[in-house]
Amino acid sequence: MKIHTVEYIGTLVDPAAPFPDALPQVAFAGRSNVGKSSLINTILNRTRKKIAHVSATPGKTQALNFFRVNEEFLLVDLPGFGFAKVPMEVKGGWKALVEGYLARPDGPKAVVHLLDVRRDPTPEDVQMLEYLAQLGVPALLVLTKVDKFSKSRKLERVRELVKEFGLDPEQVVPFSSKTGEGRELLLGALSDLLAQVESPEEA
Repeated sequence: MKIHTVEYIGTLVDPAAPFPDALPQVAFAGRSNVGKSSLINTILNRTRKKIAHVSATPGKTQALNFFRVNEEFLLVDLPGFGFAKVPMEVKGGWKALVEGYLARPDGPKAVVHLLDVRRDPTPEDVQMLEYLAQLGVPALLVLTKVDKFSKSRKLERVRELVKEFGLDPEQVVPFSSKTGEGRELLLGALSDLLAQVESPEEA
């Protein structure tokens, strides 16, 4: 997949509100400090003029942000979770927002869940992947910040998480916003998922 056009088209704070476009959606989720905004900017080729805001205060984003890509699909940036300094009532609101959105019949066709390769999965990470499995929504696990690991340690970590989550190895993508590693692999995986959405009878 080549990125030609990217356009911010709207933000929702109500999971039941109408979407800003009817194109297929792919949502990006993860902890507040996992590097999600940097990843989105990297895969969309927006490293100079950033389209996803990298906040100095993790946990700041409290809405669903929609970006139209190539006039083909919507990339949806979900609010981060798990940041310790966020009040409990705010965390509860985010949970309702995200789960309400994910459960919509017209919601995302796939979810890219980010995990810092250096950190152990949190209960929230496990719950997210379990929830997606219950909904039957395809998921990709992207391991961010892999430039911090040697090649051998990175491969070892991928094997560990494949086993821990019971995933197919093709569902796990090592990624680095710093080096660009994993960008083409992730875009290719997204292209394959969207092709399945367009031809469900043939998939």
